[in-house]
Amino acid sequence: MPQLNQLAAVAYSQFFWLLLVLAVIYFGIGHFMLPKIESTVDARSRRIADDLAAAQAARSEADIVEAAYRARLDESRAEAVKLAGEAKAESARANEERVRAANDEIGARTEAAEARIRASADAALADIEAVAAEAAQDMVQRLAGLTVSSDQAAQAVKAVSNG
Repeated sequence: MPQLNQLAAVAYSQFFWLLLVLAVIYFGIGHFMLPKIESTVDARSRRIADDLAAAQAARSEADIVEAAYRARLDESRAEAVKLAGEAKAESARANEERVRAANDEIGARTEAAEARIRASADAALADIEAVAAEAAQDMVQRLAGLTVSSDQAAQAVKAVSNG
């Protein structure tokens, strides 16, 4: 068969051209496309590394900012506690002053009332002594028929009431 006889000559020729085309493709890709692909991959890797470094730097900065925030928050809480304590102490002092003023006022009123009561008691006692002296003077005159002066009757009543 003549088709099979020429198969070897045609096949070798096609095999040669196949190898030639594959070599051109291989060297074309190796010299022209591969460096571009490598540079693109390297650029992408660099960009990713830079982005990761930037993210790490941002994270470190965020940690620093968070630590500063927490420190300020703690300082603010301490200040608030201090101010609350001062306000409580001031309120307690103000209340203590009001209570002291009220106690002083009540003490003054009590002393004034006691003085009025003492004065009223002394006045009542003086009136009672005067009435008793008059009654004693009148009784002595009626019972004994003697006349006693009001000073003598007052002294006798005082002597009896004190003794």
